[in-house]
Formats: sequence, C-alpha cells, structure tokens
Amino acid sequence: MIDTTGTAPELLAPARSLGGAFAALRIFIGLVWLSNALAKVVDVAVVDWGFFSFNLITRGVAQGLATDAAAKSQIAPLTSFYRDVVLPNWGFFGIVLTLAELAVGIGLVFGIATRLAAVGGLLLILPIWLMLWHTTAYLWEYPLDLFPLVLLAIVPAGRMFGVDRTLAPRLHGRWPF
Repeated sequence: MIDTTGTAPELLAPARSLGGAFAALRIFIGLVWLSNALAKVVDVAVVDWGFFSFNLITRGVAQGLATDAAAKSQIAPLTSFYRDVVLPNWGFFGIVLTLAELAVGIGLVFGIATRLAAVGGLLLILPIWLMLWHTTAYLWEYPLDLFPLVLLAIVPAGRMFGVDRTLAPRLHGRWPF
C-alpha cells in the first residue's frame, strides 16, 4: 500500500509511473489498430519477418468476420442492418472502416484525442462483439480487444507522451480527451 502522508515529490513518482504505463498501453494498442488499418490499405494479411510473423485483418478478412457475425447473431435488428446495409455495400463500409481504424490508430499512437480514439475503437468492435456474445469462444477472445480500449476511454493517457498533454493547458484544463 502506498503511504500518502509523504511530500508532494514522493507522491508524484507513482503517478508518473502509472502515467508511463498507460502511455505504453496506449501506444501498443494504437500500433495494433494502425497496423490493421494499414493492412486494409495495402491488402496484406500475413507478415513474416523471419524471426517473427503475424496475421493482420485486411478488408476481405473484416468482411468475412462481419458476414460470420451477422450469420450467427441472435440480435435481429443488428443482423438485419449488417445483412441488408453493411455487407451489400461493403465497398463503402470497408473504406469507412479503414479510415476509422487509421484515425483510432493515429489518435492512440500519438496521444491525440486519446479518449475519443478509444471510444471510436470500441464503437467499431462493439457491434461484432454483441452479435457474437452468445458464442463461447468470442466471449473470452475479444475482451482482449475491449478492455484496453475501455481503460483508455476512462484514463487521459494522451497527457503522458502525447499531443493531449499540450492541448489540455491551452484549453485551461477543459480538454476532455
């Protein structure tokens, strides 16, 4: 337990450490979003660096995930919206998804409107997560996507090593992000 009876400089060290940890989380999650957005731009799903390889979500993979979620969903209005609006117009929605992921990734990596970027990421993931809520695998896989974004939506993590740090004082502390 932290002793809160110390002097101000002693109390600031844990706050700086916590701020640094949230900045690291923000940047890492931002890189994940940015890399998946760039995968949609260049249409590369598998990256192999020899010593390390990983999969990314291209527009085609994203369309497959949305199609699968709509087919398995038990939420009729959401299923109808995806089946009747999103999937038939995937050319448009795929571009919107790519631009939104770029915005989320850039916002998180550089700490620009960090909370807004995290909420944007949540809004992108939430419909798929809701459509697949009843499946057992999805419940335990995708909280890894959701939980860091929830934390970043709550904590002003962009104020440590981010652009939000310079914007907040300019707006007299009223910068909500």
